[in-house]
Amino acid sequence: MESKTIDFEEGWEYIQTGITKRNRYLEGLGPEPDVPTYMELYTTVYIMSTQKPPHDYSQQLYDKYREAVEEYANSTALPALTDYFVCRKSLPPVKEVGLTSFSDLVCNNLQRKVKEAVITLVDKERDGEDIDRELVKSVIDVYVQIGMGKMERYEQYFERFLLEGASSYFSRKASRWIEEDSYNDYILKSEECLEKEKERVTHYLPSSSVPKLVKKVEHELLVKYANQLLQQSEFREMARGLEHIANIFKKHVTDADGHEDTEEHVLIKKLMELHDKYLVYVTKYSHNHTLFYKTLKEEFESFCRQTVDGSSSNAELLATFCDRIILKKWGSGEEELSDEAIEKGVILLAYISDDKYLFAEFYRKKLALRLLLNRNANDHHDHERSILTKLKQKFGKQITFKMEKMVTDLILSRENHNGFSEYVANNPNAKPGIDFTVTLLTNGCWPSYKKFGINLPSDMVKCVEVYKGFYEAKTKARKLTWIHSLGTCHINGKFDQNTIELILSTHQAALLLLFNTRDIMSYTDIQTPLNVTDEDLVRLLLSLSCAKVKIPLPRVDERKKVVEDVEKDRRYAIDAAIVRIMKGSKVLGHQQLVSECVEQLSRMFKPDIKAIKKRIEDLINRDYLERDKEHPNMFRYLA
Repeated sequence: MESKTIDFEEGWEYIQTGITKRNRYLEGLGPEPDVPTYMELYTTVYIMSTQKPPHDYSQQLYDKYREAVEEYANSTALPALTDYFVCRKSLPPVKEVGLTSFSDLVCNNLQRKVKEAVITLVDKERDGEDIDRELVKSVIDVYVQIGMGKMERYEQYFERFLLEGASSYFSRKASRWIEEDSYNDYILKSEECLEKEKERVTHYLPSSSVPKLVKKVEHELLVKYANQLLQQSEFREMARGLEHIANIFKKHVTDADGHEDTEEHVLIKKLMELHDKYLVYVTKYSHNHTLFYKTLKEEFESFCRQTVDGSSSNAELLATFCDRIILKKWGSGEEELSDEAIEKGVILLAYISDDKYLFAEFYRKKLALRLLLNRNANDHHDHERSILTKLKQKFGKQITFKMEKMVTDLILSRENHNGFSEYVANNPNAKPGIDFTVTLLTNGCWPSYKKFGINLPSDMVKCVEVYKGFYEAKTKARKLTWIHSLGTCHINGKFDQNTIELILSTHQAALLLLFNTRDIMSYTDIQTPLNVTDEDLVRLLLSLSCAKVKIPLPRVDERKKVVEDVEKDRRYAIDAAIVRIMKGSKVLGHQQLVSECVEQLSRMFKPDIKAIKKRIEDLINRDYLERDKEHPNMFRYLA
């Protein structure tokens, strides 16, 4: 049995009656229509929207509904229209029809006055007056809601005017303050404004607007007047302070005997104190603004690029300073090494980032000596690890991985010594005869040391042979290379019935033990059994004749070698970068190859263009690359 066809006029009259009842309920003039009434309306709309042509009244119903919404913008959408007609015709949903109508008929006519009223209220609150924040929030929420989940309409119709209003307000404030106030007063007022602005607007603005507004306020208060503030502020004193410290450094020449100790502590401490002082201005009085950080960074980087006596870089001086605060004590000599001192040192190291590999090489050599002097000091190793962790966080693991392995070597050497002791205890034929400890160093991680050749006394030779037997039984894959110049010997010297313990290098001990057979020996008598060069023997004799008790060898200036080692590492890094780039591209122009190489290497060090060009030519000679015969500026990778 077919259902009755509903005429449009008849159906719409019934629907209109339902809309009127609903509107009266919303206005508080009548009861809410009951469920049966809603069901009847739903059924009527459904039938009228699904009748066969020419009685399909979907379009007419939609048009009539739009008219009803325009008359009463807040009317509730009829589900039947959404569920059937809207989906089939891809028209805006009825909820959007209502919000769009409200926006077009109400907001567009009133928005200028609304925006002016809201911005006026916000400015009053900035001036210290109490306002109805809930009212402001309600108005702003309307702009958000008419966007139906998107912020474009809010940003277009309200946010941009709010930002313009903030610019205007704080521009007026800043122009007056900059003329009337001191630097400190201006910064304090600006900081207070920023804090209050952030606190205030979170009560009624969407979260997406807050950072935009803060940035706008920062621009008006700080960015626009940055140069003027820096000129009139105490930042000018920073440059003068650095200049003063630089003059002190220029007068200071690091000598070969280590007398620079006190001066370096004073100089670096002054630099740290100056940095601390102006870091306070940046963080507290300049609200962490990037322009002020930039000024601080540029001034200290400029200073740290200077050299002392034309040769010593600040990379070397800072490495030496770190060595001093670790080996001795911080500051006056009464304070223990502290995390704070390490943190400050690492901060200064950040300003020599272009020379970080040079610093790392100087630091690695000094670390090696510290570790070898304190082989069994667990606390010392913990401090070294702590510093390396901070350096890794600042510069990356490529700077510290060798040094971390050095510390690990010392820890593993203790475990290895326990194994050697068990080996000696369980092998009657393996008796060193004297107390003997070996420190195993991983080749390639530790600095390279000169192989100081010498014939050891028979007691020492026996120790070496016993240990070789232990090590070869333990591993066949590795070969031991002995560096006796790093060894330390404790021997008892008997002088006029008094016994004195002497702490010597292995070479010094080997020489002194020759005097067990006679009291007076000639130069040749010493050189022949030891089988050492004239250069090495002169250094040995000098060390033993010009010092007392604890006898150090004269220090060899390795600055030139450190620089050479760093340059060698950089050549390897440039070669690797070029090959890596060309392997991926196969064919590349000269300028593009250089540019990509600079970009890759800049994360490690600042590469020299001439050095890159030189490495390209070297790789061509070594058949890694070839130059295009027709286009000399094009290179081809040779697999």
